[in-house]
Amino acid sequence: MAFGSTHVTNTTAATFIPEIWSDEIIASYEKSLVVRPLVRAMSMVGKKGDTVHIPKPDRGSANAKVAETQVTLNASATDELVVTIDQHFEYSRFIEDITDVQALSSLRKFYTEDAGYALALNVDSALIAEANSGLTAKHVFTADGLGASGGAATPFSDAGIREAIRILDDNNVPGDNRVMVISPSVKRDLLGITNYISTDFVTGKPVETGHVGSLYGVELYVTTNLTGSAGEANCLLMHKDALVIAEQQGVRTQTQYKQEWLADLLTADTLYGVETYRQENGVVIAAAV
Repeated sequence: MAFGSTHVTNTTAATFIPEIWSDEIIASYEKSLVVRPLVRAMSMVGKKGDTVHIPKPDRGSANAKVAETQVTLNASATDELVVTIDQHFEYSRFIEDITDVQALSSLRKFYTEDAGYALALNVDSALIAEANSGLTAKHVFTADGLGASGGAATPFSDAGIREAIRILDDNNVPGDNRVMVISPSVKRDLLGITNYISTDFVTGKPVETGHVGSLYGVELYVTTNLTGSAGEANCLLMHKDALVIAEQQGVRTQTQYKQEWLADLLTADTLYGVETYRQENGVVIAAAV
């Protein structure tokens, strides 16, 4: 009997396997992100080039109208931010047929979750590193509130967070879309502040990734990805416009069967760039841990 054209083969079913891997990895990636959803995002998907030019117009002012005179024109001073797309990271696994046949189905679940987590961790790390180097206002918690960068830091305090909020207020940063990203050790100290646990900690709202409540109108998020000097942990208080991420390629998943190895090659990758958008819209604060 001749081999017909209606048989199901690896070739005809090739698109089925990648879709499963891709859906699961993307879901894990989105679930694992903490900082990425809190910043401005711009899509470059499908566009050529390695840079993004983002307009940064200055704010205008309102002027008193004097009778029988012309209106006062605001000068047009538009700057731009150039974001370089230079972050390309991948996660790969090589799965032999014998392993695929004999292993429990949970093996694929582990690989897809691990891939999504690894890529999300990388994106959040890039944004945190950019915040640590790009935001101009850097302080440390002190017994009285906040001190200059480089001084000895004390544990997270209620007076310090109120002083940090005042810094954003003085910079005319909008009151909405403000967030604070903290480490687990800082969360531990927060749980001892009455103003925190007595109001917003128990809200009954759906829990977002890393979201642990709010304080003085600022949404709080916890991540283990924050860095700092020895004995310290950096906290990020910022508005959504403090940082920007430009994604030229979201999480892409590809699988290829290697007959010479009798194995499947699985690769997930993403391509993006990060930059500080408005320096005055964020502040880095070091807390003793």
